[in-house]
Amino acid sequence: MENRDVRRPPRRTDKVVCYVTTGDHLLVVTHLDVPLTEAGVQVPAGTMERGETAREAALREVQEETGLADLSMVGVVGRDLYDIAPTRDEMQHRRYVHLTTQQDVSQRWLAGELDPDGGGEPQRWECWWLPLMHAHVLAAGQGRFVHRIGRR
Repeated sequence: MENRDVRRPPRRTDKVVCYVTTGDHLLVVTHLDVPLTEAGVQVPAGTMERGETAREAALREVQEETGLADLSMVGVVGRDLYDIAPTRDEMQHRRYVHLTTQQDVSQRWLAGELDPDGGGEPQRWECWWLPLMHAHVLAAGQGRFVHRIGRR
């Protein structure tokens, strides 16, 4: 009899990845309590709540994670499936949403939120503006559709 690795399919979650721009700069975050070599440079992102559209989720996630509320919606610029193994056994159905704001790109500020999984310490990060031409450094596949926001 053949010895096969029989595993359950990964859990599927609906996610939103938020490209917030002001001029030719992209809003990014770097975690303060997780080494850069583990978390990398990221954009605001998170899980969509039941019944929520990608646009609604993007507005909520950006406000929760950064405190920014003065946002204009441009639209969804892409979708994909992203396997985040080996971090978790999870397949993410991602919607990439472009939003704009009028912020001073020299600004840096601290933000954070409680552990989204319900346990552990609060997460803290620094928010800052990265020139779009350097957005190739985004971690975990978050830069997948960043090339589409420069064309709008």
